Amino acid sequence: MGHVRSNDEGWRVMGRRRTAWWRTRAQGGRTPVAGAVRRVVVLGAVLCATVALTGRPATAAGSPGSYGYDKGDRVVDGANSAAHAVDLEPGGTYRSSLSKGASVYYGLHLDATSDVYVSVTAVPPAGTTVAATDGIKVSMRNAKDTGCTYQSATFGAGRSPHPVAAWAVREAGKALCKGGGKFSVLVERVDASGSSSDTWGLELTAVSEPAPAQVGATGAPQVWDSASPEAVTGEARRRAGGSGFAGAVAVGQGVWRDDIGPGRTLFYKVPVDWGQQLSVTVELGGSEGGSGYVNRALDLALYNPVRGSVDEAGLSYQGIQRSVALEPLPPVEYRNRYSVVDHENGMRFAGSYYLVVHLDAQLADDFGQGPFPVALRVRVAGTAHAGPGYAGPAEPRNIFDVTAQDRAAAVTGAGTGSVGGGGDTAMKVLAVAGIGVGTALLATLGVWTVSARRRASTATS
Repeated sequence: MGHVRSNDEGWRVMGRRRTAWWRTRAQGGRTPVAGAVRRVVVLGAVLCATVALTGRPATAAGSPGSYGYDKGDRVVDGANSAAHAVDLEPGGTYRSSLSKGASVYYGLHLDATSDVYVSVTAVPPAGTTVAATDGIKVSMRNAKDTGCTYQSATFGAGRSPHPVAAWAVREAGKALCKGGGKFSVLVERVDASGSSSDTWGLELTAVSEPAPAQVGATGAPQVWDSASPEAVTGEARRRAGGSGFAGAVAVGQGVWRDDIGPGRTLFYKVPVDWGQQLSVTVELGGSEGGSGYVNRALDLALYNPVRGSVDEAGLSYQGIQRSVALEPLPPVEYRNRYSVVDHENGMRFAGSYYLVVHLDAQLADDFGQGPFPVALRVRVAGTAHAGPGYAGPAEPRNIFDVTAQDRAAAVTGAGTGSVGGGGDTAMKVLAVAGIGVGTALLATLGVWTVSARRRASTATS
């Protein structure tokens, strides 16, 4: 997949119904009891409608062209030079755009000791035409506009538009990035001549990682179990994927299934603690009709807690069930950052690792609109241990921790959000709140009804 996701924000507008509340008097044959009953019925109907509305997701997860941006995103414009760039704050999430052929800057003011990561997710609109080499290039630049690090992300052989992400890193110990002060991030769009001229959406995150209190070994671990583990077996449990990083749905060890249509992208996250080793296999089920061959039918991409790309795998498709696994990954350790191998280097901190599944839009030409069954076989092996002992807090806080809430979410499937919070579960929270408020109101109405009956009885005796 080149690291991509289906973007373009898709909003489902939910209608609101206004209800007028009227006071009724006991006149014209209407009794207080009848009025109370009517109030109970009306309130009950409104509460049911409220719960139904709040329980409905604001965005259809994984629908073509929809990307679940973080609700806390701040809108910023990229600048044509580092001197005019708007500063990104560590811990913040941002929303921007990128036109065809454009190169834009975003600023940073950094201390001299923290490692800083800026991830950029490109979101092309649904139906746009892209080439295999289309994508973005992201680089960290020092005060002299010299590149410290860079990474690119492309859509790959499938040529199916979907969200892709690349990260820029300021490692405080590297020569070109040393010292505090002014830095910038340059985002460049890479386009083939025949690609569409549509503007792409961007989502940016900035994360700071403090230095460890005590400097340990400065070489990558030499020994770890690099044998391909057996895929997890057992009954598959349904777990619908989210529509973006912020709304990624949590999963733990086990087999998780969902349905996916051509052009759609699903987002999941797995809590992985220090010392634990993640392995993932994805399966695409067989088709009930059609025939043909799709070269890059399904992509699985792994991103680390700061949305940095770690590894990816893809499979071809001829209508029968296929599966593919990520490369064997090392246990999560601080020292992995010293490795020169991408899928080892990226496993450098604990937290939530993201699994992004995309089904090529071209699958519809040969096998129809589906949806097609997809399953993730996730294994988290090893015993967790303490982290490196940071000298200060990260921004955002707890991003490099696996909390009790994260573990609970992996069991229940909650999407607790990411760098800025928000995400697809905001509506679930409202639904729970609605149910709680509704219960309290109905209890109060019950007391009100009983009191009304007593008053009516006294009036007629």
